[in-house]
Amino acid sequence: MINKLEGILHQLRGDKKVVLSVAAAHDEEVLLAIQSAVEKDIITPILIGDENKIREISKEINFDLNGIKIIQKDTIEQCAETAVKLVSSKEADFVMKGLLDTSVILKAVLNKEWGLRTDSLLSHVMVYEIPTYDKLLVTTDGGMNIAPDYDQKVKILKNAIEATKPLGLEEIKVACLAAKEKINPKMPATVDAKALQEAGERGEFGEGVIVEGPLAFDLAVSKEAAKIKSFESRVAGETDIMLMPTIEVGNGIGKTLTYFAGGKSAGIIMGAKAPIVLVSRADSHESKLYSIAYGALIAGHNK
Repeated sequence: MINKLEGILHQLRGDKKVVLSVAAAHDEEVLLAIQSAVEKDIITPILIGDENKIREISKEINFDLNGIKIIQKDTIEQCAETAVKLVSSKEADFVMKGLLDTSVILKAVLNKEWGLRTDSLLSHVMVYEIPTYDKLLVTTDGGMNIAPDYDQKVKILKNAIEATKPLGLEEIKVACLAAKEKINPKMPATVDAKALQEAGERGEFGEGVIVEGPLAFDLAVSKEAAKIKSFESRVAGETDIMLMPTIEVGNGIGKTLTYFAGGKSAGIIMGAKAPIVLVSRADSHESKLYSIAYGALIAGHNK
């Protein structure tokens, strides 16, 4: 079982490296992240974009491009299309957003003719390493879906389970968050959470997956809180996946884990035929590296 983000890097070393296509790679922050991943020997990149700028920036940061394929493209739309087509044609295993808007890469991903769309829903998955928690914590969705309904939550949860399986857990324990543990028709999050638990009991999320809800945050992460509240639970204090009721809750908890709890993190978009790495300029170099590594782990597992 992988219980540290560094463990993902160790897991990838020595394996047959997966191929990452990078859309609009002509950016220093992007190339620094790719450089770290190449030096850690966890991916083989294909860089798409302005070749002259890629080579110029790489020279400035001492990134050796020897043996690395570069594809010249003039516009961000061409970069996105080429990067996605490399994955759909199986010349690459997953894709990363470079110096272009998220909407541009997602439009390419969702192209009906050559994109990576499935019958699922695109959703954001984060994995956190938190000093006060004894395992990795996966959270979803704090980045894409604003106020998902029950059917959307089913797809979001299935995406998160797919992203969690490569971590090697014997059981995956899911907490469906709400503000309280009792069902209240005026609080849709509680109703959806209970329905998700019942779906899990019917086996909708597969073997080895335990879904409970509604659970407040304290119960999800603390056995002591469950004991004080006399709340019987197989998930409390041992949550692997935290399913958020809305984007605001997911975004707020995620940033709290980072800025108040000192958490390290990696992020990925799931729901397409391959993982999509969307790093932010605000992310640390370490976080960008972990996001690439997490995408590589999932892509390798899917192969």
